[in-house]
Amino acid sequence: MHNGVMKAWLESSHLAGANATYVEELYELYLSDPEQVSDEWKRVFDELPQQPSQAAEQPHSRVRDYFRRLAKETKHYSVQVSDPEVDAKQVKVLQLINAYRFRGHQAANLDPLGIWKREPGPDLKPEFHNLTEDDFEETFHVGSFAVSDKTMRLGDLYQALKKTYCGSIGAEYMHMTNTEQKRWIQQRLESVLGQPSFSLGEKRTFLQELTAAEGLERYLGAKFPGAKRFSLEGGDALIPMTKELVRHAGRNGIREVVIGMAHRGRLNMLVNVLGKRPQDLFDEFAGKHDETWGTGDVKYHQGFSADFSTPGGDIHLALAFNPSHLEIVNPVVMGSVRARQDRLGDKTGSMVLPITIHGDSAIAGQGVVQETFNMSRTRGFQVGGTIRIVVNNLIGFTTSNQRDTRSTMYCTDIAKMVQAPIFHVNADDPEAVAFVTQIALDYRNTFKRDVVIDLVCYRRHGHNEADEPNATQPLMYQKIKKHPTPRKLYADMLMERGEVDIEGATQMVNEYRDALDHGEVVVKEWRPMEKHSVDWSPYLGHDWNMEWGSRFDLHRLQELGSRTCQHPESHVLQSRVDKIYSDRQAMLAGEKQLDWGMAETLAYATLVDDGKRIRISGQDSGRGTFFHRHSVLHNQNDGSVYTPLAHIRENQGKFQVFDSVLSEEAVLAFEYGYATAEPGGLTIWEAQFGDFANGAQVVIDQFISSGEQKWGRLSGLTMLLPHGYEGQGPEHSSARLERYLQLCAESNIQVVVPSTPAQVYHMLRRQVVRPMRRPLIVMSPKSLLRHPQCVSSLEELAEGTFQAAIPEVDALDPAKVRRVVFCAGKVYYDLLEQRRKNEQEDVAIIRIEQLYPFPLFEVRELIEQYTNVEDYVWCQEEPQNQGAWYCSQHNFRNAVHGAEVKYAGRPASASPAVGYMSVHLKQQKALVDEALTLDSELEE
Repeated sequence: MHNGVMKAWLESSHLAGANATYVEELYELYLSDPEQVSDEWKRVFDELPQQPSQAAEQPHSRVRDYFRRLAKETKHYSVQVSDPEVDAKQVKVLQLINAYRFRGHQAANLDPLGIWKREPGPDLKPEFHNLTEDDFEETFHVGSFAVSDKTMRLGDLYQALKKTYCGSIGAEYMHMTNTEQKRWIQQRLESVLGQPSFSLGEKRTFLQELTAAEGLERYLGAKFPGAKRFSLEGGDALIPMTKELVRHAGRNGIREVVIGMAHRGRLNMLVNVLGKRPQDLFDEFAGKHDETWGTGDVKYHQGFSADFSTPGGDIHLALAFNPSHLEIVNPVVMGSVRARQDRLGDKTGSMVLPITIHGDSAIAGQGVVQETFNMSRTRGFQVGGTIRIVVNNLIGFTTSNQRDTRSTMYCTDIAKMVQAPIFHVNADDPEAVAFVTQIALDYRNTFKRDVVIDLVCYRRHGHNEADEPNATQPLMYQKIKKHPTPRKLYADMLMERGEVDIEGATQMVNEYRDALDHGEVVVKEWRPMEKHSVDWSPYLGHDWNMEWGSRFDLHRLQELGSRTCQHPESHVLQSRVDKIYSDRQAMLAGEKQLDWGMAETLAYATLVDDGKRIRISGQDSGRGTFFHRHSVLHNQNDGSVYTPLAHIRENQGKFQVFDSVLSEEAVLAFEYGYATAEPGGLTIWEAQFGDFANGAQVVIDQFISSGEQKWGRLSGLTMLLPHGYEGQGPEHSSARLERYLQLCAESNIQVVVPSTPAQVYHMLRRQVVRPMRRPLIVMSPKSLLRHPQCVSSLEELAEGTFQAAIPEVDALDPAKVRRVVFCAGKVYYDLLEQRRKNEQEDVAIIRIEQLYPFPLFEVRELIEQYTNVEDYVWCQEEPQNQGAWYCSQHNFRNAVHGAEVKYAGRPASASPAVGYMSVHLKQQKALVDEALTLDSELEE
């Protein structure tokens, strides 16, 4: 600020007396939050001379001295000097406001049972700020406190602060650094003093919805005593909360809502929000199972879809299917939402809303929650913000002591990592619940960020209805037994206000029970479902062996390949990348054979040219972990990027590749969710190394391998898992092939080990062109990416097809073959090279490229010509207890009509591979020699 401007300002200011203490304390307040001081003071502090950036903080003494010096310079002016004591009080009042914004939630009335005590900060008391009873009659400036009059009596202000921040709502938002977002929340809360206002009709709707929530649980408890239902009782407000979210979403133009939640309260959600027929639920309790699809799952894991009428039009609701694995459904929901948004062209999240419902111990305890928060703002995984609701029973499974469940004051503190606002609310106050629900959705829609609602409630029964909670929480459950239900508390309050009479409240109970007896839909907003989502009918009812169009015009293939090699002249490539693209052009010209990267690129090019979308994600997928893909080109001059596959032609299918966050579990779950909501293209997750998928095992076990059988959920997700023994130690050799083969049954997944560029080309195209949508697990290569013999011709791509089993490639005389070696993957090239060195003509090598579903008839057909075979061998690089041997040997024996199949490979091992290259090479030579050496030669 120029001295002349400051002097002019001081002439009219009450600070010309150089009240240094006032200025310094006001400046401290400004540093904590600029919005806490008046606009006039904010302008002054904004224009202060800036300290050098290396300074840790700006010393307050410099500010004080700065104002003292300016005051001395203006002492000859006639200035009105204020009372220093009054000025100091003014600062203290502003600091009191600030304290309530920061820590008012610690004194809020959040726990319906009154058990959960948080230590309120001492700065919430006026005396902490040297404000006395005498000051309560004085009028002070309230800074940015959102009231129409910028001055208030301190007594009125104090009551307003307690109403706003210490009632049934505890707002945490001052950890956020964005001033606009903080001011937005302050305006919404402080302008009404945290006291919502609803019409009589809205209040009666809330009571009806609480009546439904309670009524269903009581009905089930009486009709099916002792049956597990994971009751919502105590957290009944979740039902009006969710319905208000959907209603408010409809008013704001949202057209689809996807919900993910664990098992507690799911049955209530199904019946009272999504409109599942109660009779269908009762039939499930009675054991009347519809066996038309799969093995099924328990009631409280099932999903559902419906349409829901709102003031802004019908909304499509989808409750995701999910297992009991706590928080794992959340990234699945977000992936499904992203797919829907992409399909609708919704780039901001304005049309599709994700809602995830968490448990209090789970949101703090499960690492996948952190992973989903971390990816919530990234390019490939953002969905415009998620509404995250915590059904906070203040208890874990049987753990009542919060010191055993987390290390933070709140279970929601994890959300602060992305500066999400957190609204704690007492679940026994349905109006406060509806109020924060509206604020939360408006915040999400305004700022496109995550927001958390902590619904503080209790659990009326044990973890399930057969559990005895008094065994571990006697004091809590003594209180719960005496505590009125949320419906009764709210009905009593409305009756006390004269807004509902006892007859009306009783009538709601009776009408809902009669509706349950009738068995039909009890949700008045339910509508018959229209076609909001993608049509899955083209992908149903297909056999594995169906024909598919694998041929592709050679000239068209070359033309597309040429386009994948083009980039702007100004886009300067790194030298190694430039060499790769030069080689690709030579491959297209017929001067070189195609390598793996070019064949894969051509597969993508043909698909997007046909209008199919492709989405690839992984921790290094743009260039490929092993430097083979380079689908994203980085300009060496300015760092800009260019993706040739996204510029094949106008109106092509979308090609997207994302280098993901450093996560396996959440990212794979996200991609699974995406694939279940968008079948029309290719969705790929690529592990950096195959064994990294270990960190996502729950997604593989609970969703990918069994989702179709449990829930009828088809998914064409493709997993690329680099696999191969190159002497790099135990951690990055094996993608754990055996684990996927162990999960194979009922034609649930495909497990493929391709060994040529042509095979990967056809494999990827088949996954899209063939209308079969089941997961594809690929043991993808590392060293084979550049192996001199691992090449294919353009004609093999254009004219060929995927081969589930590949015959012998050398011109052996079938009559001379005495042994057939079966193998898969990289070891084939070691076997082939050694056999050629040995000049052997009595051993044929057959590659089994698809281990599941096993190509039984193809393999039998390939070995028919070898009529003089003495024995069969399965050769693998992996230890005997790993790889394909244990899980697939029955298939090998079946293929050779029950003949013995011998094993050649590493001995069983607890570790996937050895750590020393010399030992690796010795083992590799031994297993190759064992596979090629006939028993008769050993006897000699």
